[in-house]
Amino acid sequence: MRNRAQAAHTWSGVEIALWDVLGRARGEPVWRLLGQDRAHPKLPYASVLFGKTPEETGAAARAIRGAGFTAAKFGWSPFGLDLAEDIRHLEAARAGLGEDGILLIDAGQIFGEDTEAAALRLPALAAARAAWLEAPFGGSALGAYAALAARSSVPLAGGEAAHNADMAEHLIDFGRAGFVQIDTGRIGGLAPARRVALKAAAAGVTYVNHTFTSNLALSASLQPYAGLQDHRLCEYPTGLQPLARDLTATRIAPGPDGLIRLPDGPGLGVEVNPDALTRYAVEVEIKVAGRVLFASGKP
Repeated sequence: MRNRAQAAHTWSGVEIALWDVLGRARGEPVWRLLGQDRAHPKLPYASVLFGKTPEETGAAARAIRGAGFTAAKFGWSPFGLDLAEDIRHLEAARAGLGEDGILLIDAGQIFGEDTEAAALRLPALAAARAAWLEAPFGGSALGAYAALAARSSVPLAGGEAAHNADMAEHLIDFGRAGFVQIDTGRIGGLAPARRVALKAAAAGVTYVNHTFTSNLALSASLQPYAGLQDHRLCEYPTGLQPLARDLTATRIAPGPDGLIRLPDGPGLGVEVNPDALTRYAVEVEIKVAGRVLFASGKP
């Protein structure tokens, strides 16, 4: 599935680029071309991994709060491996983030389709006042999602694995997700993401972006739901790699009120930094059966 999905990823990039070109040609931001009257500010949540120990998790939560974020997501291993340790991580994250912080948990699909194992964490998640439990199961495990949702006071989140709008809508209709998280670089681009955003709003499900790479990807991920005022949470990449950071001259950063806003410019509103493309360029050669099909720098 992962290899076959590369076609959807490639097309997503092409589709997003075409929206950007269209917006620049018309002098309009993409969110407006997608039928929205206004781009509302979003509340960014810092997305990080759990620490190796509860103490590391608590320290990370305190650092996030100290950096001005009021929402944070902790995810992946070691969560899901040991119930007692999971409880300590949750308690540490809540204490470090503060009583008024928004705490989000990403299980990284650790439970497969084992609803009983996931259900063991529900009391601790509720006690820590987690706003959601993300990706407890694989993206297509709709039955497991629905079964756990029926037992949980903590809403479930998922959808980043959706490679088309139908997959995301199935999670809404049959998986009983409370939050649907869409990556415009995976689902096929901005138009299918907008379709899911409208579906989610009509179904009473909260739409959230999924992105962790660059300001360019962040802007693209915000376009489909910019006009949904009540859908405020936004995944915000806090640990960008140098290439991702330097790729654009435009930086989307939280304002004094802690909220982020889309750039005002046409298209995606983000300007690429040509110097970075040159600085990080690497030589590439594609060879099949000894024959060179492509070599960078050669006609």
